[in-house]
Amino acid sequence: MDLADTDEEREFRARLREWLAAVLPGLPAKPGPDDWPGRRAYDTAWQRMLYDVGYAGLHWPVDAGGRGATPTQHLIFLEETERAGAPYVGANFVGLLHAGPTIAAEGTAGQRARWLPPVLRGDEIWCQGFSEPEAGSDLASLRTRAVRDGDHYVVTGQKIWTSHAEVADWCELLVRTDPAAPKHRGISWLAMRMDAPGVTVRPLRTLAGSTEFAEMFLDEVRVPVSHRVGAENDGWRVTMVTLSFERGTAFVGEVVACRRTLSALAAEVRRSGRWDDPVLRRTLGRLNAEFRALWRLTQWNVAEAQRSGGVPGTGGSVFKLRYSQARQELYDAAAEVLGADGADLDREWVLDRLTSLSYTIAAGTSQIQQNIVAERILGLPKGR
Repeated sequence: MDLADTDEEREFRARLREWLAAVLPGLPAKPGPDDWPGRRAYDTAWQRMLYDVGYAGLHWPVDAGGRGATPTQHLIFLEETERAGAPYVGANFVGLLHAGPTIAAEGTAGQRARWLPPVLRGDEIWCQGFSEPEAGSDLASLRTRAVRDGDHYVVTGQKIWTSHAEVADWCELLVRTDPAAPKHRGISWLAMRMDAPGVTVRPLRTLAGSTEFAEMFLDEVRVPVSHRVGAENDGWRVTMVTLSFERGTAFVGEVVACRRTLSALAAEVRRSGRWDDPVLRRTLGRLNAEFRALWRLTQWNVAEAQRSGGVPGTGGSVFKLRYSQARQELYDAAAEVLGADGADLDREWVLDRLTSLSYTIAAGTSQIQQNIVAERILGLPKGR
């Protein structure tokens, strides 16, 4: 892959920098981490700004409402917005990074027309209803039932770790539509309105004190059959498309953010006079190499997704496996540099460090990723 910008890409980067320099100073202050209605308003307002100038869904296919930009333009956008300190997807990450791309890849023309434009405009927020109390890493063991009743499914069950359920309009929901089928073959992928009768949301407070996850209880919720993405009982395959986006390209912007964090950390080490500490310097050097390598892998994953019709492959598991560990190591180093007792840490650093602990679990545990790499990439036999 040629990593040097072409003339067209340099022009794209320059226009983007100019626009960011003009609009970012006028943004309001970001709401606090506990104010999710405020965060929703802030994040969706930024998304609308991107939409109005043509940067929303930059890399999405044109027939899905995007601009069909090249992988390099997509990466330039992420680099420049992060460098400038622009808002990220925030509360709309499920819609923009998981559900939206899945619908673009698997949805009917009518589904794409209904759901994708509101995601790109920031009009509607999505949450993820996959995990259950008895089906976390073993997601295919889910028990939430959907019984066909004419033109609707009647859904009953419970979900947990439902990201941004407290502010969402829609949920990407996994349900069991054939309890007699083998567990991977009786699942369907539905789009469910969060204001439907029978939906109850109870926020869960995390270690960081935030409530972006929730329990969700479903009591005979009626979901139109037309809201099923993919064929009935083909939901596991559709789910693998969703998870490939979540593992393969959804963390791209976060790699850029981690590289910026690492640069700030190195500057603090120099300022504090600790640069002569060989152990600390070696740690920062290794992390710099890690994130440079992850950025190259990110570029490859995005390019491969574009070449394969927009859906990332199993290489996303390689990326996710190493990124989740490297992120934890980065914030461990930050705690050491800035004060393990927390005295010198502002709240954002504390929240980022605590949140980093979840990355070896989110989007499939590291153990699951190791199995995928072993079986699907290396061709090793399945463990017993």
